[in-house]
Amino acid sequence: MKVKKIVLVTAEHHPYHKLWTRLAENLSKLLNTPLEVKVEDYVYLVEHGDKDEFGMAWLPQILVELEDGSIHWLLSKLPLNNALQPDEEKAINEMLEKLKSIGVEVPEQDQPTN
Repeated sequence: MKVKKIVLVTAEHHPYHKLWTRLAENLSKLLNTPLEVKVEDYVYLVEHGDKDEFGMAWLPQILVELEDGSIHWLLSKLPLNNALQPDEEKAINEMLEKLKSIGVEVPEQDQPTN
């Protein structure tokens, strides 16, 4: 299965808007696929995004549209590091793992050397 595009649904007033934008841009470059940014599109998220137990969606979220037209959410909550700060590397890895789990071939990441 191939990725058609990455979709970021965000709000410019969100405190981590720039971080989410950077994550979506990095994933888009890594997969060599277009990025579409939607601003406060709650209808799209209610239809395709992650939701709480009441069916309510939140911002921001990163989703993927596949070549077959299906849409899956990849990231809806930022993972945190030990200092309780957003962990960008872990976020990218979580999205790549989610892509693998839905049958998308992803490029191998260079592993950091210690």
